[in-house]
Amino acid sequence: VETARKFARDEIIPIAARCDEHEEFPLDVFKKAHALGLCNVEVPESYGGGGLGCLDHVLILEELNYACCGITTSLAGTSLGTLPLLIAGSDEQKKHYLGWVTREPIMAAYACSEPEAGSDVAAMTSRVRKVGDDYVLDGQKRWITNGGLASFYTVFATLDRAQRHKGICCFVVDRDTPGVKVGKKEVKLGQRASNTTDVIFEDVKLGKKNLIGAEGAGFRIAMQAFDRSRPWIASGAAGLIRRALDESRKYALERKTFGVPIAQHQAIQFMLAEMAIAYESTRLLTQKAAWMIDSGKLDAIVSSYAKAHGADAAMRCAVDAVQIFGGYGYTKDYPVEKLMRDAKLLQIYEGTSQIQRVVIARNLFERGV
Repeated sequence: VETARKFARDEIIPIAARCDEHEEFPLDVFKKAHALGLCNVEVPESYGGGGLGCLDHVLILEELNYACCGITTSLAGTSLGTLPLLIAGSDEQKKHYLGWVTREPIMAAYACSEPEAGSDVAAMTSRVRKVGDDYVLDGQKRWITNGGLASFYTVFATLDRAQRHKGICCFVVDRDTPGVKVGKKEVKLGQRASNTTDVIFEDVKLGKKNLIGAEGAGFRIAMQAFDRSRPWIASGAAGLIRRALDESRKYALERKTFGVPIAQHQAIQFMLAEMAIAYESTRLLTQKAAWMIDSGKLDAIVSSYAKAHGADAAMRCAVDAVQIFGGYGYTKDYPVEKLMRDAKLLQIYEGTSQIQRVVIARNLFERGV
């Protein structure tokens, strides 16, 4: 955590605004983070990774997100891209791909969402057809973090759309495979330093060695990956809330109205108090979800608690931070306007806040509290 905090302060905060403005991901910073062991932390040591747990990971991610959610989203994107391999990959696949990302500063990407299939994963149209013992992949993926930077992708496609979730398969696909193309780069409201693109697959020929898990197991792998990764998003919320609180508290002590610092006005004090509550509750929920994963008690409902609560709290706190700064908060002279733009994505990606509530409600009805 101390290493991540120092790295965030020295390497990320000084460049965050520029990377956001120019929509650039700093590859030099990524290489430094990789060398320090701040990437691939949950990959077992036997495959060259950090061998740390999810709890360690979320503590690291909180520090990095404090500095910039956009840069950190791409830093963590490789971890998401390798999750299907950790969940269901063969030993041969793990040795090759996990060994690759830990040995070299390369990136991976998780290619699931499509133009017409975001929350409804089973509605995907990317298709894979069997040709003898091999496969041919066609489709278009959208909003893919690291899509333009990744050296390989974990890709979800269906053998039979009529089977919905039962027809989905998962494959690992090298970037340089013939027929793989990077599409348009998204121009985003926030988290602009994160590389987000379409990825297009046209007549991409794959073998059995590319199939992760069994045919038809793709939907289960995707859902397990989301359950595992949602605490990471919640840790991003915790980091952003802490940054909003720190910036707001500092400003409230400096800015004067009616002859006194605005920190002396109860209206401001209450907003700061709410931020502090939001930070503590988000952090504790995140750590509980991560601890359960590390304990082998992966629970979708707790991961959804952390993600939904954290994302919504981060958005509220970022909006309040802009309000505390007043007119200055609405300009790029201070970092809080970026926090507000960055926070919005936390409510959308890896399962919207509404989808989290669907997951929570379904579990409540199925098993009670």
